[in-house]
Amino acid sequence: MNYRLSFNCSGFFRLSSLLKRQRVIRICRLLASLVYLSPGFVFGRSGSPQHNVLILSTGSDPKSFNPILAKETSTTTVTGFLFEGLTRTDGVTLEVKPALAERWHSSPDGKIWTFYLRRQVTWHDGTPFTADDVLFTFNQLIFNPDIPTSSRDVFLIDGKPLTVQKIDRYTVRFILPHPFAPFLRLLNQEILPRHLLEEKVKKGLFNSSWGVNEKPASIVGTGPFRLGQYRPGEWIILERNKNYWQTDASGKKLPYLERIVLLIIADPNMAVLKFKAGELDSISVRGQDYPLLKPFEKKGNFTIYEVGPSLSEEFLVFNQNQTSPLPAAKKTWFSNVLFRRALAHAIDKLSIIKNVLGGFGVPQDGPLNISAGFFYNPDIIRYDYNLRKARQLLEQAGFFWRENRLYDAAGNAVEFTIMTNSNNSERVQIASIIQDDLKKLGLRVNLLPVEFNTLVTKLTVTKDWEAVLIGLTGGIEPHGGKNVWNSKGQLHVWNQGPGTKPAPWETEIDAIFEAGARELNPEKRKKLYDRWQLIVSEQLPLLYTVNATVMYAVRNRFVNLKPTVYGGVFHNIEEIAVKPEKKP
Repeated sequence: MNYRLSFNCSGFFRLSSLLKRQRVIRICRLLASLVYLSPGFVFGRSGSPQHNVLILSTGSDPKSFNPILAKETSTTTVTGFLFEGLTRTDGVTLEVKPALAERWHSSPDGKIWTFYLRRQVTWHDGTPFTADDVLFTFNQLIFNPDIPTSSRDVFLIDGKPLTVQKIDRYTVRFILPHPFAPFLRLLNQEILPRHLLEEKVKKGLFNSSWGVNEKPASIVGTGPFRLGQYRPGEWIILERNKNYWQTDASGKKLPYLERIVLLIIADPNMAVLKFKAGELDSISVRGQDYPLLKPFEKKGNFTIYEVGPSLSEEFLVFNQNQTSPLPAAKKTWFSNVLFRRALAHAIDKLSIIKNVLGGFGVPQDGPLNISAGFFYNPDIIRYDYNLRKARQLLEQAGFFWRENRLYDAAGNAVEFTIMTNSNNSERVQIASIIQDDLKKLGLRVNLLPVEFNTLVTKLTVTKDWEAVLIGLTGGIEPHGGKNVWNSKGQLHVWNQGPGTKPAPWETEIDAIFEAGARELNPEKRKKLYDRWQLIVSEQLPLLYTVNATVMYAVRNRFVNLKPTVYGGVFHNIEEIAVKPEKKP
C-alpha cells in the first residue's frame, strides 16, 4: 500500500467549563435527533443501535470514491471497505495472504509470478471478476501516464513498469524487470472493474470518474460492502455485499454485518460525546480523552484497547519548491538544512505529548518507529528540545536578531504561515505549540487551519503553501512510502512538480529505494533502509513531531475483534459480528 495524506489524528480540545460541555451535549442530542429522523436509518425507536449495524465516525467527507486517484485517507477510509487486491496483509500476523487471488507461484529467479484468481468472485453489479480486470487496472490505470496515481510510484522498478499478461480468464502473469522484494505485499492494490471504466479511460474521463456526486450504485467493487448512500456532511452508509465470495468455516457467507454507517463528524469532541451517549460503536481514543472515557468503561459497556505507538507520521513540512510562487527569501530559508535543524531543536515534543496527547505518546524522530518492527533504525539523529543549539544553528546559517526578531542575512524578517486541517483539533493544538516555541527564537509564525480536502489540494496541486502540519499513513514495508520519498513521487510534497531539481541526498534516496526493492536478502535490505532513515534525519525534509499511542474504544457487543497497530480495529471486518442477544 502506498502512503496517503492522513486527516485522522488523535487529538483533543478540552472544554473550558462544565457549562460549555453541557451545551455541546444538548446540541449533539438535537443534531442526533434530526439525523435519525430518516426511517430505518440507524437507530430503532429505543435509541439503541439496530442489530447487525456498525456505527462509526469519520472526520471529513471523502474527496472521491476512486481509490486509484486517492492521495488522502478521507477517501480510502471508505474505499477500503469496497475494493480488494490480489493479496492482503494479515492485520495480526503481518503475513501476506490470498484475497482475489487464491494462490500463486513464482519462477526461481523471482521475476515471473503467476496468480490464479478466484472463480466465484463477482463485482457488486453481478458481473464476473476476471483476469481482464487485473490487466485493465495495471496496464490502463496504474501505468497510464495521464492518470495521476500514487500507485504508479510503488510499482515502477528502476523506472520500468511490470508486464502484466492474461494467461486465461482466471490466470494472470506478472513479469518483473528485476526481483522485487515487496511485490506480494503491494498486490493489495485495489482492482477496478474494466467493464465500467474502460470507456471512460479511452475518452479521457477517468480522472473525473467516481467523484462524490456519482450515484452510489455506480461505485462498484468486489469488497464485503457496497456504497449504499452518501449525504455530504452527514453520513456514508455501506451495505452488506450479499454475493461476497468469502465464507466462514461453516460455509456461511460473509460479512456478518448488514450495514456500516460512517457519520461525518468534523469535531472529534462531538464524536467523543456521541460515543459516550451510545450513538457510536467505536472511536479512536486520544490521550486526553482517556480520563474522560476510562471511568465509564464498565457502565458504558465498552473496552479501551491500547495497542502501541502509531505507525502514522506526523510532521511539519516546508515548501522547498524553487518553482513555487513563494518569495525568494522564503525559498532560501526553507531550503537551508541548518534552518530546518534549528527549528527541529525548537519544537518541544515532550510538551506536546503532555499537553496534547495526555501523556500517551512518544517523540518521533524519523519515518519509522518501533511499531514498524524489523526495518526500524534506532540509530538516527535525534533533535532534542534545545533552544541554545537552535540559536547556534541559525547564527551559523547567517541569521541574526534585532529587538528579539529573527532576520536573515539580507535583512528580511523571518515570518511564515503554518496551515493544518481545521477538523483535527490535535493538529491545531500542536501547531499552536510550535507557533509559541518558534516565537522564542524570534520567528513570527501565523496559523491557518483549513478544511482537509482544501489543504490536500494546496499541498499536491496548486503548491500554494509555505508550511503545513499534516500526517501520512504509515506501514511496515518501507517501499510503501516510495510515493513520498522518490524525488518524482506523487507525495514528494516538499519539492514536487515540473521543473524541480532533486538535491544529491534525494537522488541517493531514489537509488536506495530502487536497490531496496530488488534486494531479496532481508538483512541487506535493512541496511539500505537504515541508511535512508539516517539521511532523512540529517536532511530533515519533514520535521517530525510525536507518535500518539494507538487506542480504541469499542462496544462490547462485537465478537472476533483483533485490534493491532497495523490493522486497526476492523482489519478483519468481514469476520466481525454482533453478539447474539441474550434470551430473557
